[in-house]
Amino acid sequence: MRTLAAAVASLVLVGCASPSHDADINQAYRAYQEDDCGAVMLHLSSAERRSRFRPHQDQPEVSLLRGLCLERQSLYLDAAQIYRYLQRHYPHSEYSYRAGARLETLRLLGHYNAELKLTP
Repeated sequence: MRTLAAAVASLVLVGCASPSHDADINQAYRAYQEDDCGAVMLHLSSAERRSRFRPHQDQPEVSLLRGLCLERQSLYLDAAQIYRYLQRHYPHSEYSYRAGARLETLRLLGHYNAELKLTP
């Protein structure tokens, strides 16, 4: 009986956290459109904290948006590390394919050397 009560309580918590989590991600996209990467990072961090009770299904989306903001701030090496993380940990995700395209774009622009051995 305790197990059932714990399961129901966790489902209720997950359900309650979901709208706020989604709102954080939506606000992060709005801030990105307004070129406010500080607000983007704040909303993404909040979304990650709220996702502790959810499966990490949104992590690739959060990571990609974080990488895009790092690029916007000319932190190309940091962005490349995020993109490589996506490819390594979520290889079949749509966001992994986007990350690969971003890495290639960074390489073509001279901001990323694919032969450079970067440690995680």
